[in-house]
Amino acid sequence: MVSYVRGELVAIEEEKVIIDVNGVGFGVFMPAQSMNYLPQIGEEVRLHTYMNVREDAIQLFGFLTKDDLKVFKLVIGVSGIGPKGGLSILSQLSPDDLRFAVMANDAKAIAKAPGIGKKTAEKLIIELKDKLSIEDVLNKLDDSETIVANTGVSNEIQAEAVQALVALGYGNTESMKAVKKVLTDEHTTVEELLKLALKNMMF
Repeated sequence: MVSYVRGELVAIEEEKVIIDVNGVGFGVFMPAQSMNYLPQIGEEVRLHTYMNVREDAIQLFGFLTKDDLKVFKLVIGVSGIGPKGGLSILSQLSPDDLRFAVMANDAKAIAKAPGIGKKTAEKLIIELKDKLSIEDVLNKLDDSETIVANTGVSNEIQAEAVQALVALGYGNTESMKAVKKVLTDEHTTVEELLKLALKNMMF
């Protein structure tokens, strides 16, 4: 099993990249969104990979982070969704966006991925509800981007405040940062945290 590949990025195609590893060119399928963060052609790149072995082919799927790979494996673990379907979903939604869609029961957002119907999207939400968490997104935020360090406010309260901001039309990342910036021990309810975060975003 190939856990990762590291080498020179020699080409970026529609669905995959070509990486030269000691003179051998590996074709690695990648989500379209991830391709936007690749280095320049000719530079070194490292991709965490999943190998899919079929009777007629051996395919490599590559991801820039271990978290991306983790979410991909969870997605293809849902019955009816294969590696190509998982790639399609993560090309439409970033792992963090997928977490929000699952938590919000937003099958419509997931079904926008080519080849993924509404029923499949609904099944994905049911099977991943307990495996994908907004708390993972909150915990990933860089502490250097916060003004006040994380305090005793529970992740559950933080997550609910973020969900409320997203429901009001704010972006996922914008909402998470706003909540993190206003955290203090004084904010013990979702309502208090939400009010302060909104005030902070408006000024």
